[in-house]
Amino acid sequence: EPDVTIVSGLKDMVVFEGDDVTFRCQVSHENARDVEWKLQDVALQNNEMNEISVEKGKIHTLTLRKVTEQDIGTVAFRVGPHTSTA
Repeated sequence: EPDVTIVSGLKDMVVFEGDDVTFRCQVSHENARDVEWKLQDVALQNNEMNEISVEKGKIHTLTLRKVTEQDIGTVAFRVGPHTSTA
């Protein structure tokens, strides 16, 4: 299986409390496995507050819904040994 790398990393975002924010990370190959999103070193799951999806096979997105002050911190996207943070 080819080594999947990060083509386009995460960008820092500033949002207001109560707003939604979306982070995008593009990888080199479709159907990447071993992918993980984290906020403040806590692994995120797809649920009503965190929407995790893949667009066009290579663009992985994380949308945090109705952010609060507790959501301040580092967002990390990892695929295999490669990581991008914002």
